[in-house]
Amino acid sequence: MVGSVFTLSALSFGTLGSVSVFLKPLVLEFGWTRAEASLGYTVISFSSAIFGILWGQLADRYGSRYFGFMASVSMSTCLILLSEQSSLVQFYSLYFVFGALGNAMLGAPLYANVGYWFKQNPGLALGITAAGGAFGQGVVPMGAALLIENYGWQSAYLVLGVSYFLIGFPLAFLIKEPPARQNSEAQQTTMDDPFPLGEREIIIWVSCAITFCCLCMSVPIVHLVPLLTDKGFSNESASSVLMVLMFSGIFGRILGGKLGDMYGALPGYMMMSFGQTISVLWFPFLDSILALYALAIFFGFTYSGVMSAILVCARTMVPPSYAARMMSITAFFGWGGMGMGGFVGGYLFDLQGNYFWSFYFATMVGITNLIILGLFALRIRRARVPGAVSS
Repeated sequence: MVGSVFTLSALSFGTLGSVSVFLKPLVLEFGWTRAEASLGYTVISFSSAIFGILWGQLADRYGSRYFGFMASVSMSTCLILLSEQSSLVQFYSLYFVFGALGNAMLGAPLYANVGYWFKQNPGLALGITAAGGAFGQGVVPMGAALLIENYGWQSAYLVLGVSYFLIGFPLAFLIKEPPARQNSEAQQTTMDDPFPLGEREIIIWVSCAITFCCLCMSVPIVHLVPLLTDKGFSNESASSVLMVLMFSGIFGRILGGKLGDMYGALPGYMMMSFGQTISVLWFPFLDSILALYALAIFFGFTYSGVMSAILVCARTMVPPSYAARMMSITAFFGWGGMGMGGFVGGYLFDLQGNYFWSFYFATMVGITNLIILGLFALRIRRARVPGAVSS
């Protein structure tokens, strides 16, 4: 299960990471603005958010065994059709379907599935699984950049679409439901160490934090390659920095999950969020490729650790029968933040003609995320005081 979902996540998140690589070629081909092109990332994020809630509800009720088949076919079809696009309407429509029937199905439902296969070290298992997204965001954009450089953007989309089907569809046969979620009695039982707050309050706190957290991380994910090519780096060199960022995220997601096992999900979330926030500001100010690689490693490590920590929050704060719903609802706000951050980064560039205010914006929303997490930690501490009433 870990290997299957790791790979399927790599394919799904790889496409999101590739938006940055396709951005300038599409702008040059069709005369779109960067805000218009980066809105494709917003579309895929919002469709993932909206449909993720539906798939999370269905996964808690009926299981997620067949989600891999539907997602692999949908992703492949959308990428193949993107190779023939000729308008913004087609561009947005295909990315919408990719998010709704591809990315959303491979997110919360399958992560919740994996989390309950493990009684020991579930955070580590989720961290390794989530590392697939970082792996894909490193490999797929780099591969797309090489295809674009040698064959053009249309051939790049076509090759990706065919490859996704050949890799993803066979893996879907390996997805099975864990015993803890198949057994209806087990789903209704409380956890061994019940969390002091109710499910609804937990979801509200985490959703508020993740919105600002994802606003922060989405700016460099979507705009790092355009930023660096504006500085004079080749598309291949700029994509290599993004690849380094994403590859470092593999280790960040594993450690982020392990930190949840060792110190608790929320402390792990706070540590990784702090690292993400203090590092995101510096991308526009660095001109050395070595310095950019170093910053990419640190940012990629911490931002990816955040994503694992959020999954561990869902695994440890709510019972099994609520896990997919919590992951999908918080993912709704996370994808909303990702989508808005990508668009705002492009919009601020169009207003100012550079990316400095885009990355200032990312820093400010990262600080807001840290404030919310600090207040959440205080709320938990007060709820654990003997005699306190939790909702």
